[in-house]
Amino acid sequence: MENEQQHLNERRLADAWAELQSQAVDGTPLHADAYRLAFADPEFLLRRETRGIRFQLEMLKPDLAQRDAGIENTIVVFGSARFREASEAQEQLVRAERSGEAREISRAQAMVRNAHYYEHAREFARTVARYSAKCDKAEQLFICTGGGPGIMEAASRGAHDEGAPNVGLNIALPHEQAANPYVSPELSFKFHYFALRKMHFMMRAKALLAFPGGFGTLDELFEVITLVQCKKSKPVPILLFGTDYWKRLINLDVLVEEGTISPEDLDLFKYVDDSQTAWEHILRFYDLKA
Repeated sequence: MENEQQHLNERRLADAWAELQSQAVDGTPLHADAYRLAFADPEFLLRRETRGIRFQLEMLKPDLAQRDAGIENTIVVFGSARFREASEAQEQLVRAERSGEAREISRAQAMVRNAHYYEHAREFARTVARYSAKCDKAEQLFICTGGGPGIMEAASRGAHDEGAPNVGLNIALPHEQAANPYVSPELSFKFHYFALRKMHFMMRAKALLAFPGGFGTLDELFEVITLVQCKKSKPVPILLFGTDYWKRLINLDVLVEEGTISPEDLDLFKYVDDSQTAWEHILRFYDLKA
């Protein structure tokens, strides 16, 4: 009797979801239905009052999926979504020069100039994957990115090159950013809330490698530095890849000079300029053997 009741409950849940799915597939209008089960009622789930439930779901789904996959330790790679590998950047420059548009040529030249960061990110991820392949499951390190193009794609691609799973924490944006093709499909997650996404970046992070990027990269970088500075997060290696870029972008010594941070706060991060140096710093931090 108990098994029959469980089967009946599961059938009802499945029927409720099948009804919702059929409406989406058939393109028929979805009208408000007071008798629809709550979890299968999108009008209800998208109300302002149910925002807390959506927070919980965005927290829970990626956590459970990573736990089931044995993903406990990650190295997070941030960086510009606009950078491309050298061959693609060169093709864009050729097209821009043919167009004769000065603005397009300038953008393409910058793309070529920064293409080496793509290869550094890819090689770093390869190194992490090769190291983890020799470790017990509990000691393995997995690449985690924002799941998009550019530097994120490069890091996902490097892990993919070695046959290693990698995590993509994507975000729904107005221009519909899609996951890059190298993220492991079962570990590709899309978020609505930036706050929940950033929380997931830090939940399993054992290190952060920040390549040159824009506002998003800066936002994620300084959130991590702040969490570590305020001891809301355990210390982890925070590596800024590309010394010239970062020091031209931000003069952090000013913060010490003006007394807004302590001198030792500058020790929370390090500058690096090649993938091997970045990896060796992580190894030293955790006293690991290559």
